[in-house]
Amino acid sequence: MDIQIRNDARELIYTEQQEFPLGKMRSTSLIEDKQTVNLAFVEADFREMYFDGYHIAIGGANVHQNLHITTTEHISTISLMFVLNGEFDSGPGEVGDFAMRRYKSLEHNLFYNPTIAENIDVEKQRDFELVGLSFSKERFLELAVNNGRVLEQLADKVAGDKMIYLNRKTNPPITTRMMMVLEEIRQCKFNGGIKKLFLQSKVLELLALQCEQYERVENVRSTSHALTPSDRDKLHYARELLLKNIQHPPSLPELSRMAGLNEFKLKNGFRQLFDNSVFGYLNDHRMEYARKMIARQQYTMTEIAEELGFSSVQHFSVAFKKKFGISPGKIRL
Repeated sequence: MDIQIRNDARELIYTEQQEFPLGKMRSTSLIEDKQTVNLAFVEADFREMYFDGYHIAIGGANVHQNLHITTTEHISTISLMFVLNGEFDSGPGEVGDFAMRRYKSLEHNLFYNPTIAENIDVEKQRDFELVGLSFSKERFLELAVNNGRVLEQLADKVAGDKMIYLNRKTNPPITTRMMMVLEEIRQCKFNGGIKKLFLQSKVLELLALQCEQYERVENVRSTSHALTPSDRDKLHYARELLLKNIQHPPSLPELSRMAGLNEFKLKNGFRQLFDNSVFGYLNDHRMEYARKMIARQQYTMTEIAEELGFSSVQHFSVAFKKKFGISPGKIRL
């Protein structure tokens, strides 16, 4: 892989050549790597795991200036991208459905790019965090056999080296169950062969959840009135208003009035566009923000509960355990 990074003035500020870790990805044993990057324009930490045609990358970064990254890779993989915090643009730079695509916090997608080039634009930001899961082409085609319409349709395009996004128009939201599985991957305490088996099961579960969500949303769209571009803009604005007022969120009537939608269209449009209820989406965002605050180990549980608008630590703890299946105190241990 060739990597070139430029600043806003398009000056080359970093370049590197890396060999694709094909041997690691084909390993029958679990291989784990850790990498820390400390450069003038970015600080980042990554954990990577390889086995049996699978690759898992878990990373976070503080980006100190806008970056424009070009990568060239001659071996393509099928990738599942889960953005936990932050945003960036990625794509081959073509037109239409395969133009540069924006990923935002708590969004995900599956994609396959058979071309050798990928462009990534990352804005200056703190606490950027994502989990990337990849399959080798051979492994993905093997998994897709007799495993449902969605996977078989994807596999047909992968076999023909056609570029794909599972969700072509917009990146769907990460669901509560997806977030729990991602947390189980991040917190995995097993070792050796048991860890490899556990991680494999979780990657496959995430793939299944993506396909299930896609089918469910497509069924809803086929039986619902299509959202107009104006409705979509107003719903995105409603989401922004909700997340900006995380401590004291507006009521549904207030949010409807602020966004310029009636309450029925707000509730139904929110579920159609973001696959969640209005306050279900807010709760998911609260819990992910809480997890980050706990991981920093700079705040007490009381401070976190107050920051997120909970009436008590007990109320916060119950909501957190319901979301992630583990109490907040155990994460801090």
